[in-house]
Amino acid sequence: MGFYALKTVLLTSKLSFLLLVNPCLVLVLLMCPVVLVAQPARKALLPTVYTNAGANYQLTYPPTWKVRKNVAGAEAAFYAGAASEPQPAVATLTVQPLPDTQKDLPITTFGGQDSVWRSIVRLPQAQVLRLEQRDLGRYSEVSYDYTYVPAPASPTRTHVVGRRIRRNGYDIKVEYQGATSQDSMYLAAGQELVKSFAFTGKPLPSRRYADQLCDNKMFGIAATRYHNGQWEDDCRTIHEFASNDLTVAPKIHREVLPFQSYALAKGFDNCLYSVTKAPTDAPELVYRYNPATRQGGFTTWRLPAQGPDVSWISAATDERGDLYFMSSDANKLVRVSPYDGSVTPIWAADPLRRAPFYPQIGYSGAGSHGNFCLDDANTMYLVYSTDGSLLKIDLKNQKPNPEMMALSGLPERGGYSDLLMQNDERGRRRMYLAGPKGVYKVDLARRQATLMRKGTYTDLAGCNLFSVVRRMIAPPPVPTTAAWRGRVLNALTYQPLPQAQLRMGLSGFGKMVKINPKGAFSHPGTPGLTYTYHAQLNGYIATDSTWTAVPGPSVQDVLLRPLSVGTTVQLANVQFEQGQAVLLPSSFAALDKLVSLLNDNPGMTIELRGHTDNVGDPAKNVLLSQQRATTVKGYLVRKGIAEARIADTGLGGAQPTASNAQEVTRKLNRRVEFRVTGLQ
Repeated sequence: MGFYALKTVLLTSKLSFLLLVNPCLVLVLLMCPVVLVAQPARKALLPTVYTNAGANYQLTYPPTWKVRKNVAGAEAAFYAGAASEPQPAVATLTVQPLPDTQKDLPITTFGGQDSVWRSIVRLPQAQVLRLEQRDLGRYSEVSYDYTYVPAPASPTRTHVVGRRIRRNGYDIKVEYQGATSQDSMYLAAGQELVKSFAFTGKPLPSRRYADQLCDNKMFGIAATRYHNGQWEDDCRTIHEFASNDLTVAPKIHREVLPFQSYALAKGFDNCLYSVTKAPTDAPELVYRYNPATRQGGFTTWRLPAQGPDVSWISAATDERGDLYFMSSDANKLVRVSPYDGSVTPIWAADPLRRAPFYPQIGYSGAGSHGNFCLDDANTMYLVYSTDGSLLKIDLKNQKPNPEMMALSGLPERGGYSDLLMQNDERGRRRMYLAGPKGVYKVDLARRQATLMRKGTYTDLAGCNLFSVVRRMIAPPPVPTTAAWRGRVLNALTYQPLPQAQLRMGLSGFGKMVKINPKGAFSHPGTPGLTYTYHAQLNGYIATDSTWTAVPGPSVQDVLLRPLSVGTTVQLANVQFEQGQAVLLPSSFAALDKLVSLLNDNPGMTIELRGHTDNVGDPAKNVLLSQQRATTVKGYLVRKGIAEARIADTGLGGAQPTASNAQEVTRKLNRRVEFRVTGLQ
């Protein structure tokens, strides 16, 4: 009966009573309007949005969950219950910068799914429910779902659902953990929280070299310093300039190099890269210094041996962001790519030896010509240290220009130590030359040099020399193959079952899949196709299911339940007409498997148990669940199973396996299962 109809009946009944008691009062009531107001529906609580301080990423969590910041290394923790509970269900968000050796690598290169899988299987009694990975170029992640036993004496298992993401040089982990006994209350919300994590339109400042844009600063290694009243060699201190005004006093990074150096290059990440000037004739590690943090350390990039009595004399950056280092005899040029850490020799003999003017600069005792810079047309400019003349080499064919370019405006005294090509604030290309006690700006068209500031520098470095375009990284191609791997495990102890048989195919039982001594298997597939599989082992309940192949590798374990008294198994896909005890035809396949199990084990007796949700009259629910269990029993008897081997009972909604708060989980409680009551 509707709300308004009910109110009308009640009002009519009340008026009839009043008419007998007080007719005048009835007349007053009839003259007054009666207003019926429907009660407003209670608004559902909406999820709460969490956003980090920089508004770079966000996630949503249930409004009843409590959030705490900076908990045990996590940026935020979201508690489903009281944080003081012995084992609260909790989701955590952790964001950490990756080590420099890993910040440019996708999660797939670092190990990805393999490393996560190895860490899971080391946990006690672990079961992998799902493990997948994807790589989108600038973004890669591994998602996982597994359970394990947190301690030997633990009465319950821990359920973990999470994502590991690599982006912009950061490792991001969002993960839910809770006892499996809490799954019905919190798991669905925890899964939604993990799934909801997303980046906003304001990404984290990237730490990946491929994402950097060079600033307008230039640097130089100071050759000398004034110390204790006198000038002395330095070659470890770096001066920092704003490249659009060399007349302003530089910022001093005093003795920040761990060695004396003649070679300095600036990367697109605005870090400086250097190598010792010592002629060691041995492979040399490149050193990275970050002027912003004033921190430095050796990279893993190793330059080859440069030759006896030869040092690395100069370094430069090209328009792609790669770094180049040249030896003092100009016989070695090496390219280092910070994108992938590769070190590539460009030449092993000085190309200028083929130039007609080489006898003028290559005789014994002549000055060096190994200091250089690069432009955006694959041209290398070198400077002859004795008089400051410029030399040119085409890097594509390593062919030298036939003439030397003499510059006016330079002092006669030699000691020219480096070149640098820069753009000014208007985008105009400028060349700078480090000379004896001064830095000069070079007008290439007029072949004229102008003193910009005093100071002696062994090498200059900068990288905004061209209109730098962000290096685009195409996402890797989607894998055209699929692979499912996992383990066959005992459903009670979660120990491997290497003796089990596993068959898989597109139809029927398919081909036998090899299982190794650790119970692990691997099966290839074609993305998009659905494969059926059958796993069996004597003494265990066989399992049949399907696997839909997705591009790339995925992991999921297979469980076999041992046949023992007390084992309870839900009959998957056994369904009835709504509110009735009439089996749907889709149920027959699952029931036929139970018939086969009973035929294969003639000494086994079972109890069929019917369950419902908690909606409606509890007594009627018990009756319906009993009728459904009886219907299943009748099906088995008609298939030849002795009636005496089968008991049946209805439990109504007394034993839910999931929350009854919403339909998506309530339907999990409407089920029929069997319990092994005897084995002979």
